[in-house]
Amino acid sequence: MAAAAAAAAASAATTGSLLNPRPSRSPPPSTSPLLGTSCGWRSRRQPRPRRRLVPLLAASPVAAGEASYTEPEEALLEALVGVQGRGRAVAPRQLQEVESAVQTLEAMEGVADPTSSSLIEGSWKLIFTTRPGTASPIQRTFVGVDSFRVFQEVYLRTDDPRVVNVVKFSETVGELAVQAEATIKDGKRILFRFDRAAFTFKFLPFKVPYPVPFRLLGDEAKGWLDTTYLSHSGNIRISRGNKGTTFVLQKSADPRQMLLSAISARTGVKEVIDELTSIKKGVEADLNTLAGEWQLLWASQTEGGSWSSVASAGLRGLQTIKEDGQLKNLVKPFPGVSLNAKGNVCKIGNNNTFSVLMNEGAVQVGGVQFPLDIGGDFVMEILYIDSKIRISRLNQQVLVHLRNRT
Repeated sequence: MAAAAAAAAASAATTGSLLNPRPSRSPPPSTSPLLGTSCGWRSRRQPRPRRRLVPLLAASPVAAGEASYTEPEEALLEALVGVQGRGRAVAPRQLQEVESAVQTLEAMEGVADPTSSSLIEGSWKLIFTTRPGTASPIQRTFVGVDSFRVFQEVYLRTDDPRVVNVVKFSETVGELAVQAEATIKDGKRILFRFDRAAFTFKFLPFKVPYPVPFRLLGDEAKGWLDTTYLSHSGNIRISRGNKGTTFVLQKSADPRQMLLSAISARTGVKEVIDELTSIKKGVEADLNTLAGEWQLLWASQTEGGSWSSVASAGLRGLQTIKEDGQLKNLVKPFPGVSLNAKGNVCKIGNNNTFSVLMNEGAVQVGGVQFPLDIGGDFVMEILYIDSKIRISRLNQQVLVHLRNRT
């Protein structure tokens, strides 16, 4: 039994295991009381041509120090936006998009003989991993937690070649590092044998050994890792391990994914928003780019208001915007109870500012619906928007929405 437990612990440490109502009529032109600018409402029968959404990370040349990606690499990053737990929770359609993008890159000509390239060296952030039936306890426990950051460090050009898997719990708690001796077998494969691991806690002056008897485990502590794609920029790497797991790793993290991680960890959100909005590579917002169903992920302040005011301002739940400017906010404060607020949104001038007028609401308890006195006139400024993420300022609130997939 002890040997079986030791074997399970070794499996937990291996790279192959470690490293998802009725339609309303278009309202007449209105005037924002704050900006004093007329809003013209468009008919649903005459929508503007839909604009192509420009990706956040452009494939065109960028300034030195910025990450650059090819179009197929962008497609992979785009498919990964919104995946929870690095693949723990992912809709079947999105998983299919990710797998298709991975296969496209693997079929392309990346860096030849990646294990011989200096581009493979350094620290790689794990952004996605498949979860086969052989997933180990460490993969289930650590990799699927959004608030933990997972890295793989590769150092092959030293006197002591190593592959190190690192789970960073938080800046205030510490990390777990599982180290392995590494050997290059060929241009794609790295052979490894784990030999030591330890926890490093910020509140302790010493390391705590990870209780795995690597020397007694023999072949159970060994494995291999194939690099099936390495980008010429050195920013994207796809690897497959001996446990049948696929890993997608990145050196220069997508700011959008960093934002989602910060929201999950509930720390540093404002700082990441400032960084993302400073990039200014989104698109100009109009009713076409706003159209869709949006899930609110984060609001700078949601306390202190009644549920009706929360619903009218869209500070919780789902928000649906149509191309003709119709808007609906849906909040479910308790099981079996929902509040909805309806109104209209229109663009003001030539910038990313909109007037939002809420004029109708209802509360539904079970199958019974009651009218709700909801009203509100807001100014919404779009700070950033692309095909997946929307960051806006509604009066004094900063909101982050993720577009639901249809």
